[in-house]
Amino acid sequence: MTTADTDLAADIDATCRLTGTFTLRSGQVSSEYFDKYLFEADPALLSRVAREMVQLLPQDTELLGGLELGGVPIATMVASMTGHRTLFVRKQAKTYGTCKLAEGPDVAGRRVTLIEDVITTGGAVRDATRELREAGAVVTHVVCAIDRSPAGENPLADVGLEVRAVLTKADLDAARARA
Repeated sequence: MTTADTDLAADIDATCRLTGTFTLRSGQVSSEYFDKYLFEADPALLSRVAREMVQLLPQDTELLGGLELGGVPIATMVASMTGHRTLFVRKQAKTYGTCKLAEGPDVAGRRVTLIEDVITTGGAVRDATRELREAGAVVTHVVCAIDRSPAGENPLADVGLEVRAVLTKADLDAARARA
């Protein structure tokens, strides 16, 4: 499920696509990289992405879980548009203070929709899903700005997550071809 806004795809592609040699979180090497911080640092572009994400949220969402670091500003913007409370989900639980993985309201028994910036293999989302479920959260969906995974594949099927994306790599490639 995507929104496929062609104007947004063109603007994100023009702002964020970098070429070169990049090692991704998964260890894969890519000749291109979508630097999500370039759109997240632009309030107007971030707002457009967040508006599209609002349309993709499951109706039963109780909490938004913004993944460290790129998912946090997006989740905050989506929360400001929807009134949903937000969690800030760390890559690892703190080893001091509250020792929490997810900062914010208690997740036990709550339906948490994860918010992520870019998904390729879904490693960070997979890790967060497992940890949140162990804490009692109900996690069935992730909404991301860009899904870079191969077309027609759900990289998070193994943990039972539905991926909903504002844009896919194919949307961004089509925008580049039109430019």
